[in-house]
Amino acid sequence: MAEPLFYDLSIHLKSEDPVVLKKLSNLAQHLGYSGIAINSVDNSSKLVRSMEIDTINLLSSVELKISNASKLHGQIGKYLNKVDVITVVGGNESINRAAVENPNVDVLTRLATPKDNGFNHVLAKEAADHNVAISFDLGDIIHLRGGRRVHSLMNFRKNLLLVRKYDVPFILTSNAVSIFDMRAPREMIALAALFGMTREEAISGLSETPGAIALKKNHSPGYIMEGVLELDSSSVSDDLRGEHV
Repeated sequence: MAEPLFYDLSIHLKSEDPVVLKKLSNLAQHLGYSGIAINSVDNSSKLVRSMEIDTINLLSSVELKISNASKLHGQIGKYLNKVDVITVVGGNESINRAAVENPNVDVLTRLATPKDNGFNHVLAKEAADHNVAISFDLGDIIHLRGGRRVHSLMNFRKNLLLVRKYDVPFILTSNAVSIFDMRAPREMIALAALFGMTREEAISGLSETPGAIALKKNHSPGYIMEGVLELDSSSVSDDLRGEHV
């Protein structure tokens, strides 16, 4: 059986420097990933475009955060043909519902609000019907402490039960904002076990579902971002010590 190809579809850049982008890809490849998505926030002046560096695919992604569910359709249309992955940041139930009912949404992430888990059996069924993947953002487990970490784990357990019951596609993400936030697939699998996810489920959430999302659209290799040329992979050192994204 072929080894799974691992993806992390939520990596955030603090810098648009292509040298940083190259170093990030080097680290991701070293950790064992075949692809990562570089997440730009809505209205970013520059969108990272898909490309391939050595053996790793860099995918472009936009993260939509809206306050009114009625605005989601227009925002999706704005980016539909510009990025590889469209991610919606969850909020109240109306926003989450609008996201899972739209087949052009690839991922719904951070579903919960301080007062509400943000996900229920109705939304789970809609997500399954429209093939919208639910993201388990393991960055919460990595960074939160005390009661907030416990609360996050409880929400993950509840959502995992719904994902299983309704066969909802799901992914595991790091939501990394620096190279120090990134975790190897084996570490992500171990973190997912903390809220009851099996090893087989975690592997699927890092490979099968994100891999399917990555293959949904035709990519244009060689283009990084507007106004930025592709780097020669031999021109940048692989030494990542002390570097920040």
